[in-house]
Amino acid sequence: MAASTAAGKQRIPKVAKVKNKAPAEVQITAEQLLREAKERELELLPPPPQQKITDEEELNDYKLRKRKTFEDNIRKNRTVISNWIKYAQWEESLKEIQRARSIYERALDVDYRNITLWLKYAEMEMKNRQVNHARNIWDRAITTLPRVNQFWYKYTYMEEMLGNIAGARQVFERWMEWQPEEQAWHSYINFELRYKEVERARTIYERFVLVHPDVKNWIKYARFEEKHAYFAHARKVYERAVEFFGDEHMDEHLYVAFAKFEENQKEFERVRVIYKYALDRIPKHEAQELFKNYTIFEKKFGDRRGIEDIIVSKRRFQYEEEVKANPHNYDAWFDYLRLVESDAEAETVREVYERAIANVPPIQEKRHWKRYIYLWINYALYEELEAKFTFAKMWLYYAQFEIRQKNLPFARRALGTSIGKCPKNKLFKGYIELELQLREFDRCRKLYEKFLEFGPENCTSWIKFAELETILGDIERARAIYELAISQPRLDMPEVLWKSYIDFEIEQEETERTRNLYRQLLQRTQHVKVWISFAQFELSSGKEGSVAKCRQIYEEANKTMRNCEEKEERLMLLESWRSFEDEFGTASDKERVDKLMPEKVKKRRKVQADDGSDAGWEEYYDYIFPEDAANQPNLKLLAMAKLWKKQQQEKEAAEQDPDKDVDESES
Repeated sequence: MAASTAAGKQRIPKVAKVKNKAPAEVQITAEQLLREAKERELELLPPPPQQKITDEEELNDYKLRKRKTFEDNIRKNRTVISNWIKYAQWEESLKEIQRARSIYERALDVDYRNITLWLKYAEMEMKNRQVNHARNIWDRAITTLPRVNQFWYKYTYMEEMLGNIAGARQVFERWMEWQPEEQAWHSYINFELRYKEVERARTIYERFVLVHPDVKNWIKYARFEEKHAYFAHARKVYERAVEFFGDEHMDEHLYVAFAKFEENQKEFERVRVIYKYALDRIPKHEAQELFKNYTIFEKKFGDRRGIEDIIVSKRRFQYEEEVKANPHNYDAWFDYLRLVESDAEAETVREVYERAIANVPPIQEKRHWKRYIYLWINYALYEELEAKFTFAKMWLYYAQFEIRQKNLPFARRALGTSIGKCPKNKLFKGYIELELQLREFDRCRKLYEKFLEFGPENCTSWIKFAELETILGDIERARAIYELAISQPRLDMPEVLWKSYIDFEIEQEETERTRNLYRQLLQRTQHVKVWISFAQFELSSGKEGSVAKCRQIYEEANKTMRNCEEKEERLMLLESWRSFEDEFGTASDKERVDKLMPEKVKKRRKVQADDGSDAGWEEYYDYIFPEDAANQPNLKLLAMAKLWKKQQQEKEAAEQDPDKDVDESES
């Protein structure tokens, strides 16, 4: 044993010692070694020999070997999907579609969640024009993996390319049931717009903004309506968006878009209202873009007053921030109050005063109370000198004081005394509001009776009284109140009263009563809006023959308004009639209304100054209706003038190009 160990030790070679450890003169790097190997092609292997298949037996043998190779690879590792796909694509290249299908189906049994596998399978069927097979695969794919958007996109694209629009729409509807991402909804909308289905696109938008209720999506909906010239629909979408988000989730981008829409429609007053509404409710640090756009708008379309309003609004925001940071900063409150007194309404000023005096000094030291007392003094001076504090306000404040002290009989006694001594609308309204809050409806009735005895011409009071009876369910009593109201010899707003009465009967579904009301109203006034409203009521009644009745109303209105001096109103009636016929009439009905449309003619007339002297001539537009017998000569003369002008133009054209006439005659 010892001998073998010694022999083993002797067989170990000795390591040669390097005597010269200095670096070589020529250094060789690894990069140089690789480059030389590449140049000498040391690692290149010769290509395999090309195999030429000459008969069917060799082909079958080749197929068998390849299939065995593919099957061996699959058997070694079933989860490598690339092996399955290569196998299926190879079978597809041999036009063995049935075998390729079988391979794809086997692969799906292994991993049905693999997206690439489904895509390759469906693409194979589409490539080989197997449409029904492709539909079957897409159906299975979207049923198995409904959250993979790529399947839905390709499925709808395939149906659209095949011209199966109804089928593509059906697939989109199935997709929307899963409430997918925003881009999917936009794809559906664009699909409908490609086929001019605007109404369907609008319906999709309605669902879209409820599934994805973001501000940007509401704005897209409104811009869609604006793009297709449905301006009333666009305005309604913006209004619904403002109502949907409310005061809790206000976003400046919505109001900026709304304002720009109204600006495009030249509704500048609406734009101002939108900006002011938003600026009053959105915090300053979130409304920078709103301020910027409002300032630009006022500089473009506003006057000096509008620009001053912006400056005042900015200062108000600054003061609001200051008093929020320190509510006991009375100097800031004084500055704020001076600002609102110089510009705001009385109710706004009172609100700021009430907020200011609510911040009582925290400690009992005179130096703190000295500034606070002046808030009360300024408040009293404002009410006395600026707001013109009336006796009605005094009585109402006294009654409110008694209610706060829980002395209801004293409050009623005070209001009753005030009505007896100095009856005013504000006192009646305040007393009625109190009894309504207490649910004392019999007292409300008595107060309304006294109120209407005091001011029978007040239409608002009649309407409120009737609405109260309607809420209480006493329809006949409400109807009697309306009848009594319209029989009054003098009313301050009769059109509002009649509209309220007609709306009341429509809500009660009393068609015949509503029709009689319109007839009564037309005996008092022949205003064009009454006729149009009457016609639209007949159309919206929904009963048999409503279209014929609506047309009859338009005809009757046109006959009645022939003697009307206001030709613009008559034109408004005919335009409304034409819109009705465009939707419900036949070609002959439309042609008949078109023949009634007037000719727009430019005329001149003398203008007189205030002192009666001539101030020159002015041009204006007049309307000549074909039905007016008195205007027939004018129309004939106008037609002859147009014919003469046309003949002159043709004659001049013939003189300018005589060669052309010669060529034509020779030909």
